[in-house]
Amino acid sequence: MRNWLGPLVLGLIVAAAAAYAAIAYIPYGLMGIAMDRLGQGGINTMSYGNLATPARQPVVRPSPDLAYSSCPYDLSAGPLAIDMTPVPGRYSSLSIFDAATDVIFVRNDVEAKGRPFRIIVAREGQSVPAGAEIVRTNHDRGIALIRLLLKNPSEIGGLDAVRRQSSCRVVTKLK
Repeated sequence: MRNWLGPLVLGLIVAAAAAYAAIAYIPYGLMGIAMDRLGQGGINTMSYGNLATPARQPVVRPSPDLAYSSCPYDLSAGPLAIDMTPVPGRYSSLSIFDAATDVIFVRNDVEAKGRPFRIIVAREGQSVPAGAEIVRTNHDRGIALIRLLLKNPSEIGGLDAVRRQSSCRVVTKLK
């Protein structure tokens, strides 16, 4: 009986270490992949993606009735200002995800009362503009994702100009 007890304990230790490593590190790897796929315009720049098709799916199972805009961000250069302009008469939302894939902020058009709004994403200790709405995070990197619900995919052309009023950029002046 003692001959197999040592290998069993070693196997359990290895399994526990592998499970811990997977839980601790896989979210960061997945976020890195998502940032690469969604960051056509680069870091700290809003990209206004095309509609998902069977041939073009930048993320797993994108909704074909949603137009996605994304801003992969890196706060190492300073806080990030995200301006969102809801499209009148359409559901839209802004979700901000940190590097660990945790949702750190969500607001939809109803909560925004249909009005444009600005969010500043910042690390603890970073200077931010006075009076701004601040979202603090423990990570430098993540993704801001805007979703716009379409009644019909053909609507995207008429709604694209309003959708492109949403933006993200590093905060350079504190006023």
